[in-house]
Amino acid sequence: MPSFFAVRVPCILLCLGMAASLPVQAQSQAAGSPAGAASDQDQSTATLKVSVDVVQLFFNVKNKKGALIPGLTKNDFEISEDGKPQTIKYFAADSDLPLTLGILIDSSGSQQNVLQMEQEVGGSFLTDILRPKDEAFVISFDVNVDLLQDFTNSVHLLKEALNSTRINTGGGGGSLPGLGGGPIPSSSVPRGTLLYDAVYLASHDELAHEVGRKAMILLTDGEDQGSQLKLQDAVESAQKSDSIVYVLLCADRGFYGFGGYSGEGDMKKLTEETGGRVISVGNNLDKLRDAFAQIANELRSQYSVGYVPTNRAKDGTFRKVEIRCKTKGNYKIQARSGYYAVARRD
Repeated sequence: MPSFFAVRVPCILLCLGMAASLPVQAQSQAAGSPAGAASDQDQSTATLKVSVDVVQLFFNVKNKKGALIPGLTKNDFEISEDGKPQTIKYFAADSDLPLTLGILIDSSGSQQNVLQMEQEVGGSFLTDILRPKDEAFVISFDVNVDLLQDFTNSVHLLKEALNSTRINTGGGGGSLPGLGGGPIPSSSVPRGTLLYDAVYLASHDELAHEVGRKAMILLTDGEDQGSQLKLQDAVESAQKSDSIVYVLLCADRGFYGFGGYSGEGDMKKLTEETGGRVISVGNNLDKLRDAFAQIANELRSQYSVGYVPTNRAKDGTFRKVEIRCKTKGNYKIQARSGYYAVARRD
């Protein structure tokens, strides 16, 4: 299959220069919200037209054992931006908002013995998670980044895309961009797993143009090899698209010999900064099923808060946001670490 993103990889560095113009907090209107309506839930973000200046955050609350805590109210939380208290204007304790989901599957040589497992369980997950108003897309990444299926609600098409994934080691691929065949100078690092490039392109080309709840699930061993971009670029692109990133760490440890693989640390940074997390499954089918079940539960158990920041400047800087639970019980908040205050792109 021709690579949808292959021609875009040489343009990544140019795209980074344009990233400051990406929309960060713009939200859509759903008609029919009565003005001035109020309740303990405040006004639902699902039915309220909100300003483009509103910062919206989706998050989970867990106890010390990792169990989700439902039933909390607006009064149980306080929020700050760069250490300054903010007023929560919108709050919802349900998760009926449509979900936009990206599945990114590693098809590099190291995944040879786990790919079929990922395809099988990933397909079942899509069947379980997608509802009528949701949509998803599928990307594979190896020596290329390929859009296998663009946004659709069709589980059938998404499964077909997943099942079409094939291991690709490039076979030398001297004509590939970045290996002497394109405008980006050749790198001394072998081109094999364009993980960071894939996250950037999924964020910038796909998810940044959507609104509402957005999540990205990576099926990978976490090892990047040959990306033109760095880990921090991937983190920033996901943050600017307001996407939660989950990583299912799938790996056949026998492939790596005694050295093992070292991608988990970088994947923790990517997920923690965006409000997701890493779940290590190795090559265990049951662990992968359980991991997908955990993600489905978390995505359907999210709280949502919105506030108008006291700092209204659109200066492109990163604003650190902290949500705290005032309820006794030592609860942990799983949320993204902040957002970029960029101007809305018309």
